[in-house]
Amino acid sequence: MSETNRVHNGSASEGTSSPSANAGGGAARIRVMPDSSEERASMGESHQGKLARKERRRKFGWTSLSYTARVTLAFALIAAMTGLVAIGVISFVWEQHFQTYTASNMETLAETTASRIEERMEADSTLTIKSSAALMPVEAALEVTPGIAIKVVDENDVAVFDSSNRINGIPNATSSLEPKDASKVALAKIVVDDKVVGSVRIWVYGSDTLMRGPDQEFRENSYQAMLFASLVAIVLASCIGFLFARNLVAPINRMTKTARAIKEGDLSARTDLHGEDEIARLGETFDEMAESVEKDRELERRLTTDVAHELRTPLMAIQSTVEAMVDGVFEADAERLETVNSEVQRLSRLVDALLKLSRLENRATPMKEEVVDVGELIQSIVSTHEAFVADSGLTFEYRAEKGVLVVGDPDMIRQATANLISNAVRYTPEGGHVSVTVSKGDIMASIAVRDTGIGLSPEEAKMVFSRFWRADAGRNRASGGLGIGLAVVKEIVDRHGGWVQVEGEKGKGACFTLHFPLYDEQRTRTNDKREQQRQRQQQKQQHRQQLLSGARQQRSAEGKSASNRKK
Repeated sequence: MSETNRVHNGSASEGTSSPSANAGGGAARIRVMPDSSEERASMGESHQGKLARKERRRKFGWTSLSYTARVTLAFALIAAMTGLVAIGVISFVWEQHFQTYTASNMETLAETTASRIEERMEADSTLTIKSSAALMPVEAALEVTPGIAIKVVDENDVAVFDSSNRINGIPNATSSLEPKDASKVALAKIVVDDKVVGSVRIWVYGSDTLMRGPDQEFRENSYQAMLFASLVAIVLASCIGFLFARNLVAPINRMTKTARAIKEGDLSARTDLHGEDEIARLGETFDEMAESVEKDRELERRLTTDVAHELRTPLMAIQSTVEAMVDGVFEADAERLETVNSEVQRLSRLVDALLKLSRLENRATPMKEEVVDVGELIQSIVSTHEAFVADSGLTFEYRAEKGVLVVGDPDMIRQATANLISNAVRYTPEGGHVSVTVSKGDIMASIAVRDTGIGLSPEEAKMVFSRFWRADAGRNRASGGLGIGLAVVKEIVDRHGGWVQVEGEKGKGACFTLHFPLYDEQRTRTNDKREQQRQRQQQKQQHRQQLLSGARQQRSAEGKSASNRKK
């Protein structure tokens, strides 16, 4: 069906209201498709315009900014918020405590002036509140503290001195400028011989809070200084944030660049980050991961090449022999057929070994957990290999401690030990010596297979467990084995929770030691109890789920029956 037909069919089906919808009383939903190509084009352009607007809005969002920009803005915002908080706190202090401080200064000045007038009047009993000599402290206060007005009244509240209605020190007829609000005036009484003879009143010109001009100027300068300091702090914080973000993002960008290079196929790319901080450790871990990936990729390539080579050799031998027999070059006698059969068996052994290794790695082969006496187990293996070792022209020695018990799969342990003995015999020339030793440590049991063969270098010891790897490249495939036995050994030991130790020296022999955890009866019982508890818990959960499932099914059935009864 073409696109046009699909569009028209879709519109027709959507534009037709269903009878059930009409019967239900609901309005049918009809979508009208555009008839002309121009309308469809305009709708497409409108949709694209909406998408473009959404993209623009998303573009200017916080998440669209770089990490450096975000950190810089965050530092600037923090500095701005700190400045605003500081200005707000200082403003509160100015409005509350500083005003109280300035008012207290005016009250102190009023009390000081009144006390000096009292001292003069007490020193000279002829002086009165109206005497010029008695009012000299007022003149001194005006000279010392400009911007204020002082008014002195007698006991009848009649003004005897008022600096607010004087011009050039001469009183005039104008009324006093004293504020009507008593809270805006500092007051101190003049008491002589325990009698109130008058009072001193002080206020500040142009201020409702007894705050003089210098005080107001100091407050405004403080605001300006704080504002300037806030701006400087914002600039400095932005610069520090930018530098901090650049230093923080630089290693991240390096890791991103390295990851992109690895993605594009350059597995040798590294971040080369070193240090004690978290990002440096992340870079080192990233490099270790990249190195592991590179090794795995190289091992994968090598494995593919080795498997292809190992399979190609017997297949080519089979193919050439069969083709020669088909062409009549060779007769199909028992010798030729035996050659084909030997290559087929070798190919079968290789496939079986690969399959066994794959099952071990994938944990597909179940492992039995039995208490095994390692000495007795290895004794049976030694007995079956004595003739094989003797036929190879080697001497064989076996030593074992008694009571070396481990928990594991006896067949797997037997196979791992047999692989090591076969490997030792295969790489030890005639006249050499092979020994097997079973010993017991504090927490581990060990099986050591030592030979006097070609030995291993430290570099070869690192590669010895790789698939298809051989210590002696000059040996042929038949005598050198399949190259999988040691890989199988390592997988078996890993599954038992142990490890393999490799020691050797080129030309002097090698020693492979298998370490298995010793059997601990108390720990085994504890593990068994934990396993039983875990199984019981799983059974309880399964039983609970079954009950819940049954209850839901019952409720569903009851609901259906109730619905059927209503119908």
